[in-house]
Amino acid sequence: MNSQTEKISLQGAAGAIEVQRDLPADAASRGIAVIAHPHPLFGGTMDNKVVQTLARAFVACGWTTVRFNFRGVGASEGVHDEGRGELEDMLNVVGQLAPEGPLAIAGFSFGAFVASCAAEKLWAARDVQQIVLIGTAASRFSVATLPAEAHERMLVVHGEADDTVPLSAVMDWARPQSLPVTVVPGGGHFFHGQLPLLKSLVVRHLRAGIA
Repeated sequence: MNSQTEKISLQGAAGAIEVQRDLPADAASRGIAVIAHPHPLFGGTMDNKVVQTLARAFVACGWTTVRFNFRGVGASEGVHDEGRGELEDMLNVVGQLAPEGPLAIAGFSFGAFVASCAAEKLWAARDVQQIVLIGTAASRFSVATLPAEAHERMLVVHGEADDTVPLSAVMDWARPQSLPVTVVPGGGHFFHGQLPLLKSLVVRHLRAGIA
């Protein structure tokens, strides 16, 4: 993401996991944010522009930010596993780089689906302070239902004109939970031309959560 980005290789269940970590300017980090990328079979990587926008927003708000490539992407070993192994990858990254302390979970598209499942798994045992889901792939995968007490820590953003994941699918997932969804007018799946707006929405949410 910048010249200060630290490159790390972890050992996961399917082999090496390629990771990049960014530190906030202030040495005192608020916690660690782990961010998941879009679908590996459709070109998704940790260098995706929406993923990098999420990372910049978290870093700007004082979080140490961790992005990683799912199995079979970049230098990460293994093969795509339709979400099961990818959830294992994300939990592995959390376990090794954020084993304790404040945690944030975020993701974009397929990564938002995986992030929701990771947040569900970790909620009872960890101090999950923030959950940010962008372009959540609710039309294609079974996105996890988070407990009601998690909702005030969640930000769900979707583009009004998303032609990859229809807004209606996200609303169908959110409606039974009474979970608010922030809709970007005219926004597409990749938020072309609207990444500064997306970053500002995430920053606003993160700063509102600072006591």
